[in-house]
Amino acid sequence: MFRAYGPGPSLWESLLPPEALRMPAELARVDDLLDDPVFFVPFRPFFDPDRGRRSIPMETFLRLMWLKYRYRLGFETLCREVTDSVSWRRFCRIPLDASVPHHSTLKKIAKRCGPEAIEELNDALLAKAADNKVARTERVRADTTVVPANVGYPTDSGLLARGVIRMVALVAGLHGLGLATRTRMRDRSRAVRRRAHDIGAWLRRRGEASKTETLAITAEMADIAEASLVEARRVAANARRGLRRAGDGASGRARAKLAELETLIARLEQVVAQTRLRAAGGTPTSATRLVSLHDPDARPIKKGRLGRPVEFGYLAQVLDNEDGVIVDHSTHVGNPSDGPLLAPAVGRVTKRGGRAPREVTADRGYGAAEVDSDLTAAGVRFVAIVRKGRQSQARQAVERGRRFRKLIKWRTGSEGRISALKRNWGWGRCLMDGHGGVRTWCGYGVFAHNAVKIGGLIAAKNPPAPTERTNPGSDRIARTGTGPPGKSPPSDLPLSA
Repeated sequence: MFRAYGPGPSLWESLLPPEALRMPAELARVDDLLDDPVFFVPFRPFFDPDRGRRSIPMETFLRLMWLKYRYRLGFETLCREVTDSVSWRRFCRIPLDASVPHHSTLKKIAKRCGPEAIEELNDALLAKAADNKVARTERVRADTTVVPANVGYPTDSGLLARGVIRMVALVAGLHGLGLATRTRMRDRSRAVRRRAHDIGAWLRRRGEASKTETLAITAEMADIAEASLVEARRVAANARRGLRRAGDGASGRARAKLAELETLIARLEQVVAQTRLRAAGGTPTSATRLVSLHDPDARPIKKGRLGRPVEFGYLAQVLDNEDGVIVDHSTHVGNPSDGPLLAPAVGRVTKRGGRAPREVTADRGYGAAEVDSDLTAAGVRFVAIVRKGRQSQARQAVERGRRFRKLIKWRTGSEGRISALKRNWGWGRCLMDGHGGVRTWCGYGVFAHNAVKIGGLIAAKNPPAPTERTNPGSDRIARTGTGPPGKSPPSDLPLSA
């Protein structure tokens, strides 16, 4: 059951001195910004309005997620810190006599609502900035980066070893649940572990002999994996037959283990295929190469960095304005060309802001005549992108112009924006699997970043009254869930007591 607001402040808060009720300036600005009920609307479709257990208040969930990404905390650490802090409790609208939501509840809601909700949430935040006339889109800059997936450095031998070991554990779990008990699978975990250890020993040596021996051992591991796959397929087929016989009496745990086993079998087959290709002297294409058994959408991406020539994850594009607000972002599987990504992003910025940016700039990776023509057709008046290759004298004159060079110098700040996202807002490593997971993870990071920026811009434009707000939400009627101070919840937003 959906619930937007909590019960309100408790009696204990009225007994605290004003110094204990005072929140830091940044928290107070973000708290004022998130009071708007429009931020709860994207989460409403994911909950039944009348049936089921009541959800935690969405105002609490949003503020907890902001704290998580603002201070780079894990879910368990976040709940502990909020429990121990009076100011964070008040920011999250959790009364002093109430318990903080369990970390597993936050994980489930974040996973359930997914990328669609967070994209609508970011759109609502930018719309609020536009309503307050602090969202400037006359000048925007674009750049791309790699968001690393939560994977170690992938090798074919490592994937084969982990796949065989995990497959043996899943089959043992199915046998323990009474499925396919008479279908045996040989435990080859020790065999693949021993060969993986041998590969490590050979790689510490030098010369062609070590490379040849490493390829030979990897081929042996592929043979072991294929033999395990044959038996695992038989176990999965018999287990599926047992579930059909059980019908509605089958447990959800058994269904989940069988689904995981079938998924693992399909992915391990792909790893074996690319191992055979590499052993034959070929190279798997990066667009289809599997680099993780738990994150199948992650891909190897080359961006030309000296320290990291190849990164494993997702390509992300970021557009920000002069105030540092991220006006558009997107994530992509693989490593598509930068150029074709820019015009659709500018179109989304135009749709949100009501008019096209006046000036757009990006790095040389976007440099192509087609990109300039697409942006001009989209309504952009001036495009400052250095084109690739040798240019004509007329083009050189354009790129040496004062306005062009000024925009190119301003464009370099996009590198700092991306660095800040990676360092401070969670983009340094995505801890959710799959393309949907990276869209959700990066979306919450952008939401937290923009909330700080937009909250500061609104506060600078509308300075607060001399009297300091020490007890936000205290004028709400306690335990009625009527909404933030001076506002009424929308009539189409069902609230539970």
